[in-house]
Amino acid sequence: MIEILNPTLLARAKDAGAVVADILHTLKGRSTVGTNLLDIDRWAKAMIDEAGAVSCYVDYAPSFGRGPFGHYICTAVNDAVLHGLPHDYALADGDLLTLDLAVSKDGVAADAAISFLVGSARPQESVAMIETTERALAAGIAVAGPGARIGDISHAIGTVLGDAGYSVNTEFGGHGIGSTMHQDPHVANTGRPGRGYKLRPGLLLALEPWIMADTAQLVTDDDGWTLRSATGCRTAHSEHTIAITDDGAEILTLPK
Repeated sequence: MIEILNPTLLARAKDAGAVVADILHTLKGRSTVGTNLLDIDRWAKAMIDEAGAVSCYVDYAPSFGRGPFGHYICTAVNDAVLHGLPHDYALADGDLLTLDLAVSKDGVAADAAISFLVGSARPQESVAMIETTERALAAGIAVAGPGARIGDISHAIGTVLGDAGYSVNTEFGGHGIGSTMHQDPHVANTGRPGRGYKLRPGLLLALEPWIMADTAQLVTDDDGWTLRSATGCRTAHSEHTIAITDDGAEILTLPK
């Protein structure tokens, strides 16, 4: 299903995006050396409740996971990249942490992810990976607008990732979003320009370039959810929800 939002629903999407952005910004500041992933999950739940929003994750049970997810945020550390199930782990100096959050507010969802380094250590390869996903995300957003096609976004993202030397996995990527978290169209992180669905004002998309340092192959953790790099290498992931407007694309999940 592809939804086109009317102005009333778009305003609700902006509210949901603001909640996601604020929570991720706050959690990044709280995620220090010694912070437990389960504490991050508890903090996320409290802030979602305080905002009058609803978690898109806690009851989520898709075919690719051992559902329901049962937690309020995805916490992926180092070699984990997607769907990281919070567990009893205390963050160490130099850990590469990805937080991925989706909530619904007044019936409309928003989704975003950030990767960052914990503590004071700054491994150069990790810094480069994070910056690459952020540049790829910006490139995808830059070409999104009415009349463009999904393939234009995929191509822009994939060009940045490929030029930086990373292989691209196409099993998971961006997606439409609206009254539910995951909708059509699928937005692969590489593709051919001029192909796919033509973008229209009112369409919401969650764009999410993610990479692994030296592989494109994923393995599923024993928890049935967490996806890790097959080689144990580090990973990074950046995501925003955008709205297609008459003038281009508006990012709904930027922190204030």
